[in-house]
Amino acid sequence: MSGLVTGDAVVLGLQPARLPSRALAVLIDLVVVWAAYLLITLGLAVATASLDEAAETAVFIASFLLLLVGVPIAVETLSHGRSLGKLACGLRVVRDDGGPIRFRHALVRGAMGVVEILMTFGVVACVASLVSERGRRLGDVFAGTLVVRERIPAARVLAVPPPPPWLVGRFTGLDLSAVPEALWLEIRQYLTRARELDPAVGRRLAERLADELVARTGTPPPPGVPADAYLAGVVAERQARDSRRALTPGSGMTAPVAGPASASFVPPAATPATAPVPPPVATGDRPQSPAAPAAPSTGFAPPA
Repeated sequence: MSGLVTGDAVVLGLQPARLPSRALAVLIDLVVVWAAYLLITLGLAVATASLDEAAETAVFIASFLLLLVGVPIAVETLSHGRSLGKLACGLRVVRDDGGPIRFRHALVRGAMGVVEILMTFGVVACVASLVSERGRRLGDVFAGTLVVRERIPAARVLAVPPPPPWLVGRFTGLDLSAVPEALWLEIRQYLTRARELDPAVGRRLAERLADELVARTGTPPPPGVPADAYLAGVVAERQARDSRRALTPGSGMTAPVAGPASASFVPPAATPATAPVPPPVATGDRPQSPAAPAAPSTGFAPPA
C-alpha cells in the first residue's frame, strides 16, 4: 500500500514523495537561499571593509550558518514543514504518524542537511532516498519525519457493498450509539477492500471487527451469520438510519421551544366553555347585611 498507515491500521491518505519531486523542491530552496546569501554577502563586504581579516571571516561564517542553516530550520518550523520549494511542488514534511513537525524535527533535518546536501552536493541524500522504501534521506530517518505529497489526484470513492438480502432489516433494533467513528471507518475500509485481501487475512480481520462491534452494541450476530455479512448488515442499517434522519422533516424536534408564544398556550381541552358555578353556600340564621357593597361580577350565582 502506498498510502501512509498508522499503527491502528488507519490510512491517512498521504503519499510519500519520491526523489524527483524532492530534488526539485531542494533545488528551488537552494537557488533562493544562495541568491539571498550572495546579496547579503556583498552588503556585508562593503559594511565590514574597515574591519580586520579575522572579523570579516567571523562575520562571513556567521552569515553562512544563519542563512544556509538557520533560515531553513526557522522556515520549516514556522510553516509546519513547507518551505518555498516544497510549497511550489506540493510537498510537506510531517512526522512518521502524520502529525506536524516541531522545532526539534526541523533542527535535526537542517543539521543533517549540511552534511548530506551542502557538503556532498546532495549525493548522500540522493543515495539514501533511492535506498529508502519511502524515499527518506538520513535527516528524515534521524528526525523521524517523512516528506509527503499534498496535491494528489482525488481518489475514487468506493461504495460499501450491500449485505445479503436475507439480512436486510434484521438489525433494526440494534443500539449503535456506543460505536465510535473510528470503528465505523475501519469497518468501511475493510468492506470496500475485502476482495483485495487474502481470504485468510480478510476472515481474521472481519472476525476481529465483528467482535469489537459486538462489544460496543452488546448484541451478538444471529447464529450462522458470517462475520463479513454481519458487518455489511450493520453498516447498511446505520446508513438507512442516517438517510431516514436526514429525510424526515423536524425529526430532531420533540417539544415546542419555550418562548412568549408557547408559554401562554393552553390546550383547548383544559379551557371550559363557561366559568364553573360553585354550589350554594349555606348561611343558616346569619342574614347578609343589606348595606354590604355589591361584589364584582365573577360568574358566582347567589343562593336561591
